[in-house]
Amino acid sequence: MDSASVAAAPAVEHRVAFHGSGGEYFGIWIVNLVLTILTLGIYSAWAKVRRLKYFYGQTELAGARFDYHGNPRAILVGRLIGLLLFAAYTVATELVSWWTPVVLVLLAVVLPWLLRNAIRFQLHNSSYRGIRFAFDGRRAPAYVVFLLHPLLMLVTFYLTAPLFHQRVKRYQLGNARFGATAVQFHAGVGQFYRAYVPVMLLMLGLFVIVIGTIGAAVSGVEPGAEPDPRVIGGAALTSVLVIFGGLLVIGPIWLVRTQNLIWNHTSLGEHRFVSTLRVWPLLWIQLSNLVGIMLTFGLFMPWAAVRMARYRAQNVRLIAAGEIDAFVAGTGAEVTAAGEETAEIFDFDIGL
Repeated sequence: MDSASVAAAPAVEHRVAFHGSGGEYFGIWIVNLVLTILTLGIYSAWAKVRRLKYFYGQTELAGARFDYHGNPRAILVGRLIGLLLFAAYTVATELVSWWTPVVLVLLAVVLPWLLRNAIRFQLHNSSYRGIRFAFDGRRAPAYVVFLLHPLLMLVTFYLTAPLFHQRVKRYQLGNARFGATAVQFHAGVGQFYRAYVPVMLLMLGLFVIVIGTIGAAVSGVEPGAEPDPRVIGGAALTSVLVIFGGLLVIGPIWLVRTQNLIWNHTSLGEHRFVSTLRVWPLLWIQLSNLVGIMLTFGLFMPWAAVRMARYRAQNVRLIAAGEIDAFVAGTGAEVTAAGEETAEIFDFDIGL
């Protein structure tokens, strides 16, 4: 089917569905937890594969489900490398101060490369209807995105965080493909700033409240006098509660605004995505999940993960420009003829 015929075909809407259950996932989760503890963390790589295979396998689009093919040994190697880098940084900063610049340069050289390979690994090991996703991003842009932009955020006091987020998604999604069909990402920097502005204002308000609370407690102390521990302790507790409560509200607002922006400006060939997440339902799920986890001393976590996955999945739709079966068959045949590139072995979690 050529692009002209696909474009002329009527649009068909396909909703994403998630079929997992908390009770079913609990069996996987508890085994993963116990084995990870017993093996001092080594089993965590296998636990991740089991977790992702479950969540991918329970996610359905147009009558077919996704699959995950990650090799736990490759994940373990990537995590060991990350652990070695962290250990080197800790030793450099705590014990051998003269070595700190050397380690920082090493991290600057290695981290963008690892993050690029992480995206490749995650996409290459994800499939739909037997067809793998892939990532074609080059190394040089990875250093701009994952090294220069974080440095720019630091010198601008995070005012360029929306720019960084947009550049990450442009690099991640703009270089992805499903079979032979490229993914396009259309959201610009200005749209990310519009999504971030309310969140930034709320964060600023939270900062002002905390500073005001601490300032009010300190201002009541006479010059040269010892501050009342009860007053200082009360101000500190109030500040912690304000920060915790504020982030509980700000987090869902940020997630809804950014995820809707990202999905609504992502397309796969002639097909586009629509996301309809809303703040209040997401806030309710997050708060009730938190209460459930606290009341059950963490045992509610599998149900919490499933509830969140179901809500996020059911609010994403694919608007297909024609029959999805013909599209999948076409893009699968093209990539089989071209051959698939083997992904790198390193894996660090990077979520969409």
